[in-house]
Amino acid sequence: MTRYEQFHAFRSRLNCRILGTDEKRGEGADGEARPGGTLVTKRFFALDGQAYKDGALDTRTKELMGLTASMVLRCDDCVAYHIDQCLRLGVTDEQLFEAFDVALIVGGSIVIPHLRRAVDFLDDAREARARGVTPGCPAE
Repeated sequence: MTRYEQFHAFRSRLNCRILGTDEKRGEGADGEARPGGTLVTKRFFALDGQAYKDGALDTRTKELMGLTASMVLRCDDCVAYHIDQCLRLGVTDEQLFEAFDVALIVGGSIVIPHLRRAVDFLDDAREARARGVTPGCPAE
């Protein structure tokens, strides 16, 4: 399984665990449904999704902003998520690399390891999409 596929499998499994119904969350050791996210957690996830919808700024621009912020904040899972969303929206590799440049300027050399992982994920994602792999995230 590629990093791209692992990312989606992990994300989908845990989103079901956090946001899913009792059946999707499964049972704990006591046989009862495992607890999931609270109303606050669910509202935060919903707010996050709403923030990236078209408004004065289009979704593509917002995803590129999220990508650069995630690189500066050094969150590899967030970087992968935003790269995937950018690909879904038709952002080109040239546009992604310009966003990477902004992250480098803002964040400095500490961003370089995250840039490497971002490019590796980008390559995996492009290859997976070329093979027709477009995993979904059922709990979102």
